[in-house]
Amino acid sequence: MKGSAREQALRSLYEADQRDIGEASEFGTGRAGRLIEGVRTEQAQLDQAIEAASLNWRVGRMPPVDRAILRIGLFELRHHPETSVGTIIDEAVKLAKRYSTEGSGRFINGVLAALAHQERPEEMSRAASPDG
Repeated sequence: MKGSAREQALRSLYEADQRDIGEASEFGTGRAGRLIEGVRTEQAQLDQAIEAASLNWRVGRMPPVDRAILRIGLFELRHHPETSVGTIIDEAVKLAKRYSTEGSGRFINGVLAALAHQERPEEMSRAASPDG
């Protein structure tokens, strides 16, 4: 499968969402497999946090691609401290612009930024400071 690990994870999670697959038995290998497994394992908790951060939007009403991108982004914020918030958000926005609706990039950016303030407040305050 071509594309980045995030892109592979997005395809797999989107497909599982569309087919309404409960527990997937195979997650694949490498980084994409770890992202897929993590998102599927923690999906309920991820969705709860995403819904709280996305004003007036229930996760079930979001475009399926946006849902998958937000889940991947939040999972990375929580479990991949070696990847900067900026990288996670930038990559998520690129995926949204490529695969979702016209306004999805802005929506993904806003929700993930709000989640980043909750998940990584120290990194966000450093990024906002004039020195940082």
